Formats: sequence, structure tokens, C-alpha cells
Amino acid sequence: MRSLHSILAWVVIATTAATGLWAAAAHWRRSLRSDALVWSVYGSWVLTVTQVTVGVFVLQGGVEANQLHYFYGFLAMAAIAVVYSYRPQIERWEHLLLGGGNLFIMGLALRAAFL
Repeated sequence: MRSLHSILAWVVIATTAATGLWAAAAHWRRSLRSDALVWSVYGSWVLTVTQVTVGVFVLQGGVEANQLHYFYGFLAMAAIAVVYSYRPQIERWEHLLLGGGNLFIMGLALRAAFL
């Protein structure tokens, strides 16, 4: 389970980085906007939630980590909730919100990976 958590961490970092950059670029270039972009962002969120869930199982297995590691996992979940809840309210900035949110989650995942 611990190796799955480690591998999944890099998958989360890669997917949130790629979708974050794509969504941020789509704010300025309309040709990059598509349903595939939004679904890719949602997919990266599913991977993030899966990563946190696997982390909880690793913790229950007796492996401990730095307290900030747990906080970053919680904060990533909270960031997903905030970005998702604000999305309909700021349609004009939707892609920038998705991009910035995913890049923030990527930063959290990177920081947690190196604790």
C-alpha cells in the first residue's frame, strides 16, 4: 500500500500539473477550451482523492509521516471543494480558476512528497 501511495503521488503531481497548465492556457486561448479539459481536471481530482484515501489506509497500517504531510492531504481535498464550489459563480474566469486550483494542488502534492 505504501508503494502505491508513492507511485500515485507522482501520478497526481503529473496530472494536476498538466491539467493546470492546460486550463490556465485555455483562459487566454479559446481554442484550448473543451469538455475534455474539464473532464481531465475532474479526473485529476479523482486521482487526488484516491491518493488521500490510500494515504489514510497507509496510516491505519501503522506508517506515520510528518504532521504537515497529513495537513497537505487535507488541504488538497479542501482546495478541490473550494474550486468546484466557485466554478459556476465566476464563469468568465472558470479556466483560470481550474488551472490555478490544479497548480495549487500540484504544489501541495510536491511539498508532501518531499517531507
